[in-house]
Amino acid sequence: MSNRLPLVRTAGELRKTVQGWRKHGEKVALVPTMGALHEGHLSLIKLAKKYADRVVVSVFVNPTQFAPHEDYNSYPRTEEQDWHKLAAGGADAMYAPNVHEIYPGDFATRVEVAGVTQTLEGISRPHFFSGVTTIVAKLFLQCLPDVALFGEKDYQQLLVIKRMVKDLNFPIVIVPGPILREPDGLAMSSRNVYLDARERGLAPQLHAVIKDMAFDLVAEREVDETLAQGVARLESAGFRVDYLEIRDAETLLPLEGIVSQPARVLAAVYLGRLRLIDNVAVVPE
Repeated sequence: MSNRLPLVRTAGELRKTVQGWRKHGEKVALVPTMGALHEGHLSLIKLAKKYADRVVVSVFVNPTQFAPHEDYNSYPRTEEQDWHKLAAGGADAMYAPNVHEIYPGDFATRVEVAGVTQTLEGISRPHFFSGVTTIVAKLFLQCLPDVALFGEKDYQQLLVIKRMVKDLNFPIVIVPGPILREPDGLAMSSRNVYLDARERGLAPQLHAVIKDMAFDLVAEREVDETLAQGVARLESAGFRVDYLEIRDAETLLPLEGIVSQPARVLAAVYLGRLRLIDNVAVVPE
């Protein structure tokens, strides 16, 4: 690694770097990631440049958002490749702390958001959101950015972060980044490397189904009928459905009948050992 892109390991180093930029009146954006970077992550850097002069990308596989049976130990870690991608992608600093830097041995605090966390992912993975909000709150306080960017693929997570920022008065603007997809429609994800050839061939059908559902809802097909057909299509394609829901785009409350407000089709399915999530917007005419 050369000196072109600073690789920062501690919160103290990060704050010093950011303070140096602020002395020159520069705005700072933060893009939190768990590494194993792909074009979806890099698109957030490009978007961040529209809102800020400098972009910090954090790379930290956060243990507190993984349950014991999940893939924390096997989660892809590709720090050197990530550094090269960030250097080429226009980042201004890579923040890659170790676990002890984030969670010292006597760490005893969690940040939790109620309401919007208690559905969908919050039911399937009850440990997940408190881990996310705790690490994001820490990253916000360590970096003190003006702007932070989160991808819409993790749509519920985006709403949770917005709620935390509002409730705790973080002086940070949250900017959503659109989902980047492979040419066949599969949402980009660091975990897609787990798919074998057969599964990779099937995976794009998830997006095809929920996209069709969104089209049907705009055409005034009722929610229950749309959901039933969507589940049947996914199961017949070989997916095991964790959840498939049509929810209000702002509150994630369930919808019934004909959808007349902005909504979201949200899905989590299993294909082999991999759990895939995806979502599409429903914008009634």
